[in-house]
This record gives sequence, structure tokens and C-alpha cells, in this order.
Amino acid sequence: MKPEYIVMHCSATEDSGTVSWQAIRRYHTGTLGWSDIGYHFGLELVGDQFEVLAGRPPSKKGAHCKAAGMNSRSIGVCFVGDYDTAKPPPEMVALGANYVAGLCETLGIPVENVIGHSEVEDRKTCPGLMFDMDDFRKTVEGMK
Repeated sequence: MKPEYIVMHCSATEDSGTVSWQAIRRYHTGTLGWSDIGYHFGLELVGDQFEVLAGRPPSKKGAHCKAAGMNSRSIGVCFVGDYDTAKPPPEMVALGANYVAGLCETLGIPVENVIGHSEVEDRKTCPGLMFDMDDFRKTVEGMK
């Protein structure tokens, strides 16, 4: 798979400061019957710092956005938390923007192809009503 896009998501669950990433993986594999977690990467508060966590290998098709064939055309990045009700923490946004900038450079993906799930599938609010994708793209661009 040669990704053309990076699709941003939120888990729509509360980030408890523990590793919720594994709970998401268990839900995707155990309940939904998928081969692995649907996202390629996740960001989560672990203890007192935000960390980037591995999901599916980037070379594997995702299971994060069916619309427009994005599972086969993109890398899925999930911010653990509910960003319909609150803005993502600035430290998380900075870490995520830096990581996504690195993915853009490494994979040759233009910043304008960093999109929110809701930008390709309008029945979704993901990565959240309070997650400003325009500001996020500007931050990513500034880190390249």
C-alpha cells in the first residue's frame, strides 16, 4: 500500500491516563473480529506524558475509514479522547503534528492530504467538533 492521505480520528472515549490503546485493540479484534486495531498509529496520555503508540503496520490496509476507499489509500491516526466536547490538549496536538509532519515527509504525503475523518465521511464528527483541522494542518506544515 502506498498511502496518499493521512486520516485523523479520535476514539470518542475518555483518555484515562492509562493505556486505553490496548482496550481499543481488544475491541477491534475481539468484538469486531478484525485482524488488528483499525488505526496505524495512536496518541494517548500515558501517566503524565503523551505518547505515540503503534497500531497496524503502515504497509497494511487500515480499517478506519471506508469512505472514498480510504482504508486502502491512507494512514489512520487516532487521538485517544473525546474531542466533540473539549479541545485536545495542546501537548497532544504538538506531538501529533510533529509525528504527522514526519509521516508526510517520509511517505511523500502533502499536508493538504492530512484530513479529518469527517472531511471525507460527513456523517462523522471525527476527529471531533473541537479538533480544528485547519489549525492542525498549519501546525504540521510549520514542523516540516
